[in-house]
Amino acid sequence: MTRTDGRSYDALRTVSIETGVQRNPEGSVLYRCGQTTVLIAASVTEGVPDWMRDSGHGWLTAEYAMHPRANPERKRREGRSGRIDGRSSEIQRLVGRALRAAIDFGKLGERMITVDCDVLDADGGTRTASINGAMVATVIALDRLRATGLVHKGVLREPIAAISVGLLEDRPMLDLCYTEDRDAEVDLNVVGTPRGGVVEVQGTAEGAPIVREKLDQMIDLALGAMPALAEAQLGALRALDVDIERLLP
Repeated sequence: MTRTDGRSYDALRTVSIETGVQRNPEGSVLYRCGQTTVLIAASVTEGVPDWMRDSGHGWLTAEYAMHPRANPERKRREGRSGRIDGRSSEIQRLVGRALRAAIDFGKLGERMITVDCDVLDADGGTRTASINGAMVATVIALDRLRATGLVHKGVLREPIAAISVGLLEDRPMLDLCYTEDRDAEVDLNVVGTPRGGVVEVQGTAEGAPIVREKLDQMIDLALGAMPALAEAQLGALRALDVDIERLLP
């Protein structure tokens, strides 16, 4: 099938990562992939939730929200009714789980990192864009802690990245825009590492069950994109003079 933007089935959308877009957070990023744009802030506070107190370990949590005009028609601002919707709750849990896989909390100390992901424009892949941008914002925040002697090498286990992959007309397709996501027979979100490790696979068949062979093809396609996504992340960090090697074991 011909994709709406002319990409091949295994091509990523164009990615751009702007850092330092907010003054106050320890790390902030504006992440764009195609026509999806997410603003991410990583904030560090001393102390951890009560259930972790005196453990010597830190923690990371995430929040996710859609701007009212992230879509063609305005939606009511989330939280006005006193709670967020189920989709946002699911996504912020995914973002938190993904990032927690990247950090050694025993080396963070009793500190909390809170990652806020605000979708400004949505054209599919908002959760994977949030994870990719949040990884950069979190590394920037960790490097600021390192620069003041509060954390040391090894606090970052390994960087992670995420991408969507779908099955359209019985063919695996990478990095879905909204219309592709809407029409996909199967839609997966895969979180992994540049070295091929799997952090999480989230997805479902929208109709008939998928055969194992197709599922494996989709996961392989997604994992094959991780090095390119990681390189985009590293490029943004290098432009800020952040050397990720100072945080890795």
